[in-house]
Amino acid sequence: MQNHPEPHLVAIGTAVPEHEVHAAFLAFAEARLSERRDRLALRRMAARSGIGGRRSVLAPASSEVASVDADGRLYRHGVFAGTRARMDVYAEAAPALAARAVADLAARADLDGITHLVTASCTGFLAPGLDQRLAALIGLPGSVERVALGFMGCAAAVNGLSVARHIARSDERARVLVVCTELCTLHLQDEDDLESLLAAMLFGDGAAAALVANEERGLALEGFRALTIPDTPDLITWTVSDTGFLMRLSGDVPGAIATALEAERARNAPDGVLAGAALSDFDLFAVHPGGRSVLDAVARALDLGEDALCASRAVLAAHGNMSSATILFVLARLMAERRAGAAPRRGLGMAFGPGMVAETFRFREAA
Repeated sequence: MQNHPEPHLVAIGTAVPEHEVHAAFLAFAEARLSERRDRLALRRMAARSGIGGRRSVLAPASSEVASVDADGRLYRHGVFAGTRARMDVYAEAAPALAARAVADLAARADLDGITHLVTASCTGFLAPGLDQRLAALIGLPGSVERVALGFMGCAAAVNGLSVARHIARSDERARVLVVCTELCTLHLQDEDDLESLLAAMLFGDGAAAALVANEERGLALEGFRALTIPDTPDLITWTVSDTGFLMRLSGDVPGAIATALEAERARNAPDGVLAGAALSDFDLFAVHPGGRSVLDAVARALDLGEDALCASRAVLAAHGNMSSATILFVLARLMAERRAGAAPRRGLGMAFGPGMVAETFRFREAA
């Protein structure tokens, strides 16, 4: 039987909207909180968050007298829009942002002959779906096979890469386009609630596109493992309501992640996160920056050096948490930092989502 190259993550393209909103959100959130102690807590947590900026498809208002967004389409004070209006914005903005990420990918890799399209998003619903609208925007033929992953949260990009790898292993000619698109800022809530506002403070909008194919360049995708953490289904929830989607992000999330990863490290079974390898076998760590405390928890659990999560922390600082797209931003940064002529390195990647689940994968740089 003829041997064929294993599936590789060939290249990644990224895109973020033009509107910077982090400072505007903090001003809104502080004004919304009625208790002085909550306002002080918000300032303290913002200063410690590791986030320097976040982007949105919505332009912030220059003055918050009437609304939070510039045109008052969604966030007029006292009359925040319902889910339908938010989905109308998603239908307009999500395909366009996804197409920009694909254009950035096209500048880095040949996208001729795409056979499959895998999309992931948890911040909007529409039909015809994001997959079909994106395919039309970028001119993919109607024969392209499509898979749409919905409502899987921040971990969905790893599932998308896993699906793409399975497709490429089953068809040596497959060229799989994976696109993650998230418009998290469409779900701001008009609440005087510190926990809700702290969760919203983490999230921004972004899109990323990746090519997976049987070509020996980029990152070889070696294997995937899912780790469902027991007794944690209520720690991360993402619920459809009449006023957009409601996020609950418990303060217990970092501790649960650390405990689970410490147990996996001790167990180190073939079916586990490390797949029987030693941590010293990995040179690169691509960790979803769900927040500074999440990154700190992973570093503590895996006993990582100070610089091991630099790529993740840099993405968090520049863009915040863009849900499923974020891990692809981290991988793109790691790929761009590879030194010419350097020996190939092995990596361990992971992202976290509702369930609570850690979706993990192993990879190595192409020779």
